[in-house]
Amino acid sequence: MKVLLLNGSPRANGNTFLSLCEMAKTLNAEGIETEIIHVGYQAIRGCMACGACRKLGKCVFDDAVNEIAKKFELADGLVVGTPVYYAMANGTITSLLQRLFYSTSFSKTMKVGASAVIARRGGLSSTYDEVHKFFGISGMPIASGQYWNSVHGGAPGEAVQDEEGMQGMRTLARNMAFLIKSIALGKEKYGLPEKEMGVWTNFIR
Repeated sequence: MKVLLLNGSPRANGNTFLSLCEMAKTLNAEGIETEIIHVGYQAIRGCMACGACRKLGKCVFDDAVNEIAKKFELADGLVVGTPVYYAMANGTITSLLQRLFYSTSFSKTMKVGASAVIARRGGLSSTYDEVHKFFGISGMPIASGQYWNSVHGGAPGEAVQDEEGMQGMRTLARNMAFLIKSIALGKEKYGLPEKEMGVWTNFIR
């Protein structure tokens, strides 16, 4: 069992990374393999709605998105870590997620999703909601913790001083591990939920 953790901060070893490390340590202790990938510093452009991924089976821009897609397909869970910019996720991680979820055709049903949002002060809950939209539309159960998954810290390293936030990361990781293990047992006994043929409707007639 494996969880992929995306570090959406431009700072490789900043507070987002420290928060993800706290989760990774706990997941490892629960017997879950982890991989943290630093993406926040990369030049990842947004989707241009060209539709080429429907023919190619991957995004037309051959960058970190396609590399992560291969890992995501094999993973049992995905954690998105991001700093808060103007009460939103970092633009780089948002561009990556939009292209990653849109360009991949493999089923994400029952892969467990979680977020870790980090800010000096405010905008945490709106960013938390923003990230979870990707999981909800994809049939991914969302792991929760003891609060909205947030850590406070401004200067690099300050996150470790947020004892409640760090505890929240550990609680989130334990809950995520439990969900992943429970889903694995459920798949063995019951299989995946039945999927109906998709129905597409527009609001304009």
